[in-house]
Amino acid sequence: MARIAAVHYPNPVIVRMSDFKTNEYARLIGGKAFKPEEANPMLGWRGASRYYSKGYRKGFALECRAVRRAREELGLTNIILMIPFCRSPEEADRVLAELSQHGLKRGKDLQVFMMCEIPSNVILAQKFAQRFDGFSIGSNDLTQLVLGVDRDNATLGALFDERNEALTDAIATLLKKAHRTRTKTGICGQAPSDYPEFARFLVKHRIDSISVSPDSFLAAKRVVAAAESRDG
Repeated sequence: MARIAAVHYPNPVIVRMSDFKTNEYARLIGGKAFKPEEANPMLGWRGASRYYSKGYRKGFALECRAVRRAREELGLTNIILMIPFCRSPEEADRVLAELSQHGLKRGKDLQVFMMCEIPSNVILAQKFAQRFDGFSIGSNDLTQLVLGVDRDNATLGALFDERNEALTDAIATLLKKAHRTRTKTGICGQAPSDYPEFARFLVKHRIDSISVSPDSFLAAKRVVAAAESRDG
C-alpha cells in the first residue's frame, strides 16, 4: 500500500478496506475454524458489517494500524480510504466511529469514500453524502443486486449485463444526486473497459473518474476524450 502511494504521491491513492466474504476467508489455511457457513456469502457478513462486529473488530484494527503507519510515519497523506458494502447511513456512522477510535478521523486531513454497490446507496445517496467524501460505483455488485442475478453463477451469465436500462438509470440517478451534494464520483468495474458506449454514458452524466483495465487503457482514453470533446 505504501509503495503504491509513494509512487503516486502527492496524487490521491484510494485504498479499499477489506471485503472478503466468509467463504473466501474459509478457503485460507485455518479459515474454516473461524468462519461461519453462509448460504449466500455475497449477501452475508462482508464489508462494512465486519468492521464493528465482535468477530472481526480486532482484524479491522490491524487494517487501521497499517493505514496510520503509511500516512503518519511514512508521510503518505495522499491515501484515501474507501468503505465497501455499506448498507445504511447508520452503519456508515458505526464504521466512521470505529475509524476515529483508531486514529483515522474523517476530516480535512483524511478523506473517506464509500463503494456504491447496493440499491440503498443510490436511494439514500444524499444521506450517504453527508458521511462520505466520494462515491465509487461498484458496477459488478450493483448489477447483481439491481437485477437479482448472482454474478458468480455461469448459468445466468447472459442475464448479467451492466448496460441494462435498470442499472444505467440507477447510475444516472446516483451521479445526479452526487452533483447536487458536490460529492466526488468514480467507477470501478469492467464495463467501461469492455463497452465504449458505457464509457460514453458515464462521461455524458459527468462522472469524475473512470477505472479501466490496463489492456484497455488507451482505447478507453480515446473514447472518453472523444465523448468529452463532443459533450463539452
